[in-house]
Amino acid sequence: MVLLSPSISALRKLLGICERYAVAHGLKYNITKSELLVFKPRGGTVGTVPPVYLYGSELKQVSEFKYLGHWVTADLSDGTDVERERRSMAVRCNMLARRFARCTKEVKITLFKAYCQSFYTCSLWVRYTQSTLNTLRVQYNNGFRVLLGLPRFCSASGMFAEARTDGFQAIMRKRTASLMRRLRGSSNSLLHVLAERLDCPFQHHWMLLHVQQ
Repeated sequence: MVLLSPSISALRKLLGICERYAVAHGLKYNITKSELLVFKPRGGTVGTVPPVYLYGSELKQVSEFKYLGHWVTADLSDGTDVERERRSMAVRCNMLARRFARCTKEVKITLFKAYCQSFYTCSLWVRYTQSTLNTLRVQYNNGFRVLLGLPRFCSASGMFAEARTDGFQAIMRKRTASLMRRLRGSSNSLLHVLAERLDCPFQHHWMLLHVQQ
């Protein structure tokens, strides 16, 4: 579970509620797996952070942590998570190329769509450098070339069009559009507000992604 708080004092109150609930229901939080992450203000720094305790033990402060497979960092940068996806894709692409080298082109394309187009949580990426995203795009393109045995410098758009397979930018647009549709259709009031606010960073990024790409 994750606790979000605007201040240390409020976080201590939330932890106190959790501790009392755990005692009342015969539960106990794992202190060694519990960590504290302080988000940095944009363009600013974080001063001395008072200690936060769970069961009398001080929580370890970290600069990043992995939550449901997605890396969250103190500066809210998505570069770490983009790199996580690139490494994962490299492993999957190499596995497919090695194990299914003798399969037909149609089978290889089907496998590529199933294993290499998930881009897990890519619709949440908002803050990243273009060079970081380009490394993932190049990995995606090269993985497809290697799997199909295509020349290294062949046209990426041409090979995907011929194979009737979505290119990198097409997948990014579809994933972000899918998330926006689900947010707008959600009955959750908080998600609905997030989807309708035009000044929201997610809104700005998603609109820019569809206009520029």
